[in-house]
Amino acid sequence: MEEENVASIHAKEVTRLWRSWRTIHEMVQDRGYELADSEVRVPLDRFRRDFTNDDGSPNRTKLQFSARPSEAMIKKFTPPPTASNPDPSPECGTIWVEFCPEKASIGINVMKKFVAHCDEHNFKAGILVTAVPLSAQARKVMTVTSQFTLIECFLEEDLLVNITHHDLVPKHVLLSREEKMALLRRYRLKETQLPRILSKDPIARYLGLKKGQVVKIIRTSETAGRYASYRLCV
Repeated sequence: MEEENVASIHAKEVTRLWRSWRTIHEMVQDRGYELADSEVRVPLDRFRRDFTNDDGSPNRTKLQFSARPSEAMIKKFTPPPTASNPDPSPECGTIWVEFCPEKASIGINVMKKFVAHCDEHNFKAGILVTAVPLSAQARKVMTVTSQFTLIECFLEEDLLVNITHHDLVPKHVLLSREEKMALLRRYRLKETQLPRILSKDPIARYLGLKKGQVVKIIRTSETAGRYASYRLCV
């Protein structure tokens, strides 16, 4: 009976982890990184076969993956050439995603190890998915490293459902730097005059929005059809 209970607990944990793993793949793909649909839409039985231990418990150390930016993403994140910089480098690169096996506490050592791995392998960005919240000290490490490697952290439970799939959530599209400037010129606006979206907003976090970026929100109305609004990330 006890073995059955343990197996049931493992099965529930694997199912929840599969949902979080699927959402983080969808997130990376939606941001513009190259991921094949076969990598994103992995059925539960295959996930259970590939990413569990002999006792049926999930093996989080196997869930890591990387993804390169697509050509469209590179184009969007490459600044326009200038006289002083005629051949600018893109502001994006390969991303590394890892599920932390620690389930007690996430402290400085865990975060430093993750940051060091991203730095050593020249990853431009890294996402650490954890079962428990980060400590205050670990969050400070993230802030310090943001200048050379963008580090983000998500809780597994926050990824159980992909919020962008909800019927009430409109489509959000990040504007390139040129698209943002064209928008401001067209409406003769300063960026501070745009409505705002907080960087900690769930949609902003899903898309990885940085402060100063503008997102286009496309809504559908029965009377007006499709219409767009814009928000500045702050």
